[in-house]
Amino acid sequence: MRKQKGFSLIELLIVVAIILIIAAIAIPSLLRSRIAANDSAAASTIRTLNTSELTFLTAYPKHGYAELLADLGPGATPVNCGDPTKVSDTSACLIDAVIGCGTPPCVKSGFDYPQIKSSVTTQPVPDYVVAAYPTSFGTSGDQNFCSFMDGVVRTSKNGTTVATASITTTPDIAGCNTAATYGPLQ
Repeated sequence: MRKQKGFSLIELLIVVAIILIIAAIAIPSLLRSRIAANDSAAASTIRTLNTSELTFLTAYPKHGYAELLADLGPGATPVNCGDPTKVSDTSACLIDAVIGCGTPPCVKSGFDYPQIKSSVTTQPVPDYVVAAYPTSFGTSGDQNFCSFMDGVVRTSKNGTTVATASITTTPDIAGCNTAATYGPLQ
């Protein structure tokens, strides 16, 4: 009898089958973890936007709240945030250029951040609403988020009421505060 070297075809097929079974079990869990991480990052970013709006209001009381994400960031035409003489009510440098982009929706970690919404555009701006929506619902995230001056981050309940890929605008204050649509983040 000849001495066998290496693995037989059956042995190799068994190993490949085991690897495929493990991958089939692990990949969905990995995707759910990524969605949960993106949702958490979006909620955190909404909290950061609330803090930035309050800081903006304190720094520029005659202006009121910021009207644009770019106003909270380095501006529509980005300025050097390291130079204090460049910071103004149109480029406050309170958030990074990813969220404070010049052309919304700004995209970060699988979420769109559409423009800030206010009830009026005259100064001083008395209110604001910020929001975040998954760029691909069910793939990059499974919740919508919004918040306004009260600082409470609200999320779409169970990801079903308003969670669709077609939502691309920020709700108004009443819409963000509607219990049937959004509830406080737990």
